[in-house]
Amino acid sequence: MITMQNTSFRIRLCRNVWQRVALVLPLLLAGVCLFQACSNDDTSYADKRKRERRQVQNFLKKGAKVVDTESGLYLLDVPGNIKVISEEQFYKQDSTTNVAQNEYVLFAGSGVYMQILRKGQPGKIASGKSAPVVCRYLEYNLATDSLQSGNNVLANEDRPDVMTVTNSYGIYSGLFNSGVMKSLYGAAVPSGWLFPLPFIGLGRQTTPTGEIAKVRLIVPSTEGHKLSKGSVRPCFYEITYQFGR
Repeated sequence: MITMQNTSFRIRLCRNVWQRVALVLPLLLAGVCLFQACSNDDTSYADKRKRERRQVQNFLKKGAKVVDTESGLYLLDVPGNIKVISEEQFYKQDSTTNVAQNEYVLFAGSGVYMQILRKGQPGKIASGKSAPVVCRYLEYNLATDSLQSGNNVLANEDRPDVMTVTNSYGIYSGLFNSGVMKSLYGAAVPSGWLFPLPFIGLGRQTTPTGEIAKVRLIVPSTEGHKLSKGSVRPCFYEITYQFGR
C-alpha cells in the first residue's frame, strides 16, 4: 500500500539526488574539458617541437645565405653539411671547433649547437662577478628561412647590444641594458647566447691583428628569447663578444 507520506518522501529523495547531480555534473564536465584542453595543448606543443627539430636538421644540411640587395654582398653565409661533434670531442680539442671542417659542438642537454669562429682576446668574467659585454649579431629564423633581426646591418649599426652578465660560480645570467635585442624581445638575455662564455675571451681589440670573439649558434626555442619560446621556432645567430668600456 502506497501512502501519501511514502510518495512525498520518494519525491523529496529524487529531488535531493537530482540537486546533487546538478551540482556535481558541471564540475565533472569542467574537469573533462580541462583535461581535453591540456591534452590538446600538449599534443600541439609536441608537434611544434617535432617540427622545430626538423627545421634544425634541415639547417644542418643546407646552411643559409642572405645577400644584401643593395651591395650584392653576403650579410650571412653559413655553409651547409655541418659536422656535429659531441661535447666530449669538443673538450678533447681544447674547447675548439674546426672551422675548416665546418664543425659545431652539440650541447646535448640543451639542443644548442655552437661553432667558435674566433676565440677572441684574453679576458673572462671572474667567478662571482658581473661585467658589461657588447655584442654585434645577426639573427636568422630557421622556420621562415629569413633574416629576423640584427645590429650588423646598416639600419642598426649604431645600436650595439650591451648586456650585463653575471658569473655565479660557473652559471651565467644576463640582462640587456640597451640595443636591438632589448627593444625587440625584452631585457632577458636568451640562455643560448650565454653558452659560449666559458670558452671564449672577452678582451677588446687592442691591435690591428687582434680580433674579438665570434661564434655561430643554433638556438632552439627552449633556450631562446620570449618570441622564440612562444612560437616554438629555432634561430641561428652569428655574434661577436667583447667587454664593454
